[in-house]
Amino acid sequence: MYQALYRKYRPQTFDEVIGQDHITTTLIHQIMSGNISHAYLFTGSRGTGKTSTAKIFAKAINCLSPVNGSPCGKCEVCRALSQENNLDIVEIDAASNNRVDEVRDIREKVKFLPVSAKYKVYIIDEVHMLTESAFNALLKTLEEPPSHIVFILATTDVQKLPATITSRCMRFDFHLLSDITLKNHLKHIFALENIECEDDAVTQIVKAAQGSVRDMLSIADGIVAFSNGKIKSDDVSKILGTTDHDTNLKIVEAIANGDIGQALTLVDKVEKSGKNMNVVAKDITQCVRDLIVAKTCPDAVDMLGLTHEIFNEYKKTSEKIDIQKLMYFMKVFSAMITELKFALSPKTLFESALIDAVVGDQKKN
Repeated sequence: MYQALYRKYRPQTFDEVIGQDHITTTLIHQIMSGNISHAYLFTGSRGTGKTSTAKIFAKAINCLSPVNGSPCGKCEVCRALSQENNLDIVEIDAASNNRVDEVRDIREKVKFLPVSAKYKVYIIDEVHMLTESAFNALLKTLEEPPSHIVFILATTDVQKLPATITSRCMRFDFHLLSDITLKNHLKHIFALENIECEDDAVTQIVKAAQGSVRDMLSIADGIVAFSNGKIKSDDVSKILGTTDHDTNLKIVEAIANGDIGQALTLVDKVEKSGKNMNVVAKDITQCVRDLIVAKTCPDAVDMLGLTHEIFNEYKKTSEKIDIQKLMYFMKVFSAMITELKFALSPKTLFESALIDAVVGDQKKN
């Protein structure tokens, strides 16, 4: 049975958690010293490793012989905790179990000792979804938990948590991962899976993930299923509905030259090829941003993560366009992206913004 990449390559040790060294180092030190807190709060964007780290930590604090702070995976406790029916690591989805009755049930069960481990760990995912009364019920347990209980609260929206809850937890903020970190990780996985992939295709997948490991691997899964043999950048564009670099650059260059007809013709061609105009608008805005980076930053190649061939095209185009023009285009298109969320006709709004960019630039000059 096929297993999704994000499940197959879910971290099993702290060494396998990428891009969150500021968190894993602290947790390892706590495990090695035996100074385990009663409650932890893991917050950050989706797909950054909160739940995976929580599971590793839950096993590590119970492991009989941890290896560099991570669970050994071989001792009888690790084997017992790896079973789906184990009772000592309890995962709760607060999105579907957010009522006060569910939390009261936890309060009753925490009185019981672990079955095979030292600590009984409750991992409450999306904890911000709990109702106010459920938070109040949880607060009492967080204030005076039994010595054998550890709570790990995970959330993507920490602002919705009451201060009374956050103040009783040790907080860890998970960061979005850099493009270079994600790119290296995806290349490593593709190598293990014997999947060939063009470098620019990897870059496109990484940019679409926007810092999320899980999103990146989910996107990669779909593209692997679509492609036949080697993954090409065209495959990624078809799956994601994005426009290719060459088209993006031509549209921006037409706008910079004040050629409204050429720009509209290119946009119409893109729309008729079946592209989502919301996605195209974001692509053009990203293209303008990348041109600014290519024009102004000495380490632009590393920042953009493009192949040298494509970067040279960006560099060549950026040299033709004044920086003030690019900054003005960025302002116009960034505002347009916000408006597109409510637009009845995304193409018409996009075309209007395109014309505004040309006319507004000409008025300035």
